[in-house]
Amino acid sequence: MSTLRPTARTLQIACATVAAALLATGCGRSTDSAAGNAPAKIGSGKAKGKLVMWSMGDKADKDLQSLAKKFEQQNPDVRVQITAVPWDAAHEKLTTSIAGGNTPDMSLIGSTWMAEMAAMNGFQATPASFKASAFFPGQWDTTKYKDTPYGVPFTADTSVIYYRTDITTKAGIKGAPGGDWDGYLKDLKAIQATAGTQNPKLRNATQLQVGFNSWLFWLPMVWQQGGDIYDAETKKFTFDSPAVTKALRYYSGIFKDKLSPNDKTDARVNIQNGLIGTVQQGASTGGDLHKNAPELDSKWQTMPLPKGTQAAGLAGGSDLAVFKDAKNSDAAWKFVRFLTEPKNLAAYAEASGNLPAAVDSWSQGELSQNTKMAAFETQLKVTKAPSAITTWQQIADAIDSELEKLAYGKATVDQVQKTLQSRATSIGTGR
Repeated sequence: MSTLRPTARTLQIACATVAAALLATGCGRSTDSAAGNAPAKIGSGKAKGKLVMWSMGDKADKDLQSLAKKFEQQNPDVRVQITAVPWDAAHEKLTTSIAGGNTPDMSLIGSTWMAEMAAMNGFQATPASFKASAFFPGQWDTTKYKDTPYGVPFTADTSVIYYRTDITTKAGIKGAPGGDWDGYLKDLKAIQATAGTQNPKLRNATQLQVGFNSWLFWLPMVWQQGGDIYDAETKKFTFDSPAVTKALRYYSGIFKDKLSPNDKTDARVNIQNGLIGTVQQGASTGGDLHKNAPELDSKWQTMPLPKGTQAAGLAGGSDLAVFKDAKNSDAAWKFVRFLTEPKNLAAYAEASGNLPAAVDSWSQGELSQNTKMAAFETQLKVTKAPSAITTWQQIADAIDSELEKLAYGKATVDQVQKTLQSRATSIGTGR
């Protein structure tokens, strides 16, 4: 699952207490750190036996099932059973099964859950035959806990800027809006100036996420300034850094200048209806626009996120993991290898609308020809994974809460920054 989709986030909040209890007690599984485990090994020959996989979603993933059938054809003695697990039940089901030693062989795992579940000693370490260089660096990092990979990237997710070319053209912008912070902000103001005149339906130049899930869109702003919110070497939070100050000021300033609404309306609907000129969103927004308003296909385009002192974006998506208690781990790893072959992953991505995490998949099929997807490939080259700490969800919730105060003008940047540093330090990093 993509970390950009709200359902995963809702689930983690709902299950935070359960997950914390499981991590603290172990509930039957050793709470020893997974770090340092020897990588799993893949045997020679074809896959055999029954292979059980969990796939996240409310319905069976027909595109994944199709690949499973192809895998079975290549491995006649294996039978793949894929069970759909709704995202709103997935986190609790996964943590409970790990704690009880009653897991399937493998599963899709939301990338922001990897560290938590690896810390529960739930996964096998990734075989050395999987090479980090085959995947976008940020996506590979989502599999890591204490510098050891415990899975393989499958689908990627990151956000880019969508912009309505019919709106930006009337604002005098040729091509994409400015590619750095200053240029982008200047163009947002130019777009806003056309509201009610050249663009009569336009309300705001852009729309930033407010409250729920806003950390997904704000954290890259910190990275774009060359900073971070956590220092892995000192194991200390760095919300008090200059980079965070700049990111908070930039986020807050867009609301102060009335360039973005803070009413939490649906940004996808708003850009489709011409109420906003630009928006930062993931790949599914493009699919929605094409499906719901195909007449606008020639009136919108995408661009990478504006740069600060450097380019950066958030690596989300889902990873494939093989459980420590897998009954058929050899077949599971062979299926992981099959699913992440560039050609197979490209076929899955094209059919499902997901972004492939393997670099070479982007030179396959329609992806290499789609100009609207080019910005995503560019962005994936500079994405980063959030800090691999088991308390990440609590930190994310704190960020969301404080950013909402900025959006509503209920706190200053200085107040928010001090609160975040204090709250994060109090929450800690888990184990």
